[in-house]
Amino acid sequence: MTATAEKRLTRAAHAARRRPSRTEALWGYVFIAPTGLGLAVFYLWPVLQTAYFSFTEWGAFGGHTWTGPANYARLVADPEVGRAVLNTLAYTGLGLVGIPLAIVFAALLNLPGLRGVAVYRTAFFLPVVTMPVAVAMLWRWLYNGDYGLVNQVLALVGVDGPNWIADPATAMYALVVVGIWSSIGYNLIIFLAGMQAIPKELYEAAGLDGAGRVRQFFSVTLPMLSPTAFFISIVSVIGSLQLFDLVFVMTGSGQAARANPAYSRLQTVVQLFYERAFVTDDRGYAAAIVIALLLLIAALTVLQFRLQRRWVHYV
Repeated sequence: MTATAEKRLTRAAHAARRRPSRTEALWGYVFIAPTGLGLAVFYLWPVLQTAYFSFTEWGAFGGHTWTGPANYARLVADPEVGRAVLNTLAYTGLGLVGIPLAIVFAALLNLPGLRGVAVYRTAFFLPVVTMPVAVAMLWRWLYNGDYGLVNQVLALVGVDGPNWIADPATAMYALVVVGIWSSIGYNLIIFLAGMQAIPKELYEAAGLDGAGRVRQFFSVTLPMLSPTAFFISIVSVIGSLQLFDLVFVMTGSGQAARANPAYSRLQTVVQLFYERAFVTDDRGYAAAIVIALLLLIAALTVLQFRLQRRWVHYV
């Protein structure tokens, strides 16, 4: 056999190894088919259907007519939408404070020799496994201006607390506290896992260079945790932009909610979507609101991925 023929046989063998056979490809499609079908039926199709409905107007007895971009023109001119978007963005931005708090608590739980770590983890994680409605009802009682526990504790030191959820000056901050309290356990567990995956050799090398615990935290722990912090920030922003259950339970809906003096500071985009879709039965406009929210989430996620190149360090 000549050298040229040997080379051809070698290239053919490599090509055969690189290309899967039709049978292998077919089995691959069979295995991913259930997941792909579920994604198409339960995620992709509802999105496409909602996008179509956002260009329609619904009648009182069902049925819809094509109205073109009228719902989006109405959305842009609606001051209630702008206010709901600002409230949602404010809640999302303030809620990011929970990320550094989770890092600090995770660093404290990661200290060597600390006793009762399992108890602390359980205590932090309990709000995560508690139903959001139960969380909202609990904090609704705590924040009550007449008999709430928060104001009763403040009264012991001579402070007359406000009606936290009904006061426009405190309503958003009170809501953010509940959101951080609900999510800090989930973030803490992930950060704790990230810290325990950092190689010990890095801390040993930093110690040999004279770095104390605080310097090691800022120079070793935080940079190594930046991919984890990026993941948490993505999940937190997406979750915060879809805030609904806390506001719904703590303020109610419809006329009862609008009777709250602080409602204009608490109304979120998803709550506005709920009212338009299921209270006033304006489904076409509600579909336009939720599609706009989808685009906002996509834009902020892309922006986060672009900015992560400046502060996330991958080893």
